[in-house]
Amino acid sequence: MAAVRLSDAVVTEVYMSYTADNNPESTVFFQSGIAVRNAMLDEAADDKGFKVHVPFWKDIDPSIEPNYSNDDPADHITPNKIGSGEFQARKSYLNQAFSAADLVKELAGSDPMKRIKNRFGTYWQRQWQRRVIAMLVGVAASNVANNSGDMVVDVSIADGNNAAAGNLFSRTNFVNACFTLGDQVTDIKAIAVHSVVLKRMTTNDDIDFIPDSKGDLTIPTYLGRRIIVDDSLPVVAGATSGFVYTSILFGEAAIGYGEGTPEVPVEMERDMTAGHGGGVETIMERHTWMIHPFGFNWTETTVTGPGLSPTLANLRLAANWTRATQYRKNVPLAFLKTNG
Repeated sequence: MAAVRLSDAVVTEVYMSYTADNNPESTVFFQSGIAVRNAMLDEAADDKGFKVHVPFWKDIDPSIEPNYSNDDPADHITPNKIGSGEFQARKSYLNQAFSAADLVKELAGSDPMKRIKNRFGTYWQRQWQRRVIAMLVGVAASNVANNSGDMVVDVSIADGNNAAAGNLFSRTNFVNACFTLGDQVTDIKAIAVHSVVLKRMTTNDDIDFIPDSKGDLTIPTYLGRRIIVDDSLPVVAGATSGFVYTSILFGEAAIGYGEGTPEVPVEMERDMTAGHGGGVETIMERHTWMIHPFGFNWTETTVTGPGLSPTLANLRLAANWTRATQYRKNVPLAFLKTNG
């Protein structure tokens, strides 16, 4: 098969600079401060291998009672020590390509490739956000399976169509989810909800709007926390009727992010014989992402798929996550399950 690479059709540096306006750091996750790009994770994403180990020092155990001084020179104390741990994070090697036949442009009177190039950045934004949500679904499932669900408040019932007020999203249920962090409750800075839950918030007249930093746009907030709306959040059919919606509460820097540099980030290819000689143009982008929820460890128990990276389904599995810190309040995440 003969194919011609048009190196002069796309100048990689210029193209990547153009699409940078739509990179993941433009999402509400970054704007609200719950996702933070980390230079160490950038470096790790460019290093060899699939996984990276991030060491950390554990806190001093606050339950240790202090020593009480006396005047006996022979009475010596035994010093305590602090422990250490590590997070294990996983790289994802991703790519996507789109093609268009030359004849389409001629018949339609507009260029589909131009549209593709303009929207590719938005596509990756949405994929980044979906991967974050899939990870957090797995984290919540792991927490229920291994930590008695101390990060999850579930007020839903199986017969969702007959749910009472206590089974729906409310200030009381939101506050209860926040307080799973105990005295770190003020860490919660944002909440991600399905549009059905947002509708209930709006109906309850609980949403306030604040101006952005430029004073131009208004940002929706709930009890002072920024609202992120995404219909890719989990919606599960009730055992009897209705649905269960999972809302996710975030603290600052709950998500760490690093990005590597693929060998060839952008490529263009032209197949002159495709379309029975009419010609087909293809554009491909590649990304190496390191995305990780703070306080949890990626176990690599189950990774199945056509490539060497976790799929969205893999990220949602409880078996692929364990909590790396012994203190629940050190994890700036909480989950609220309601019938709407």
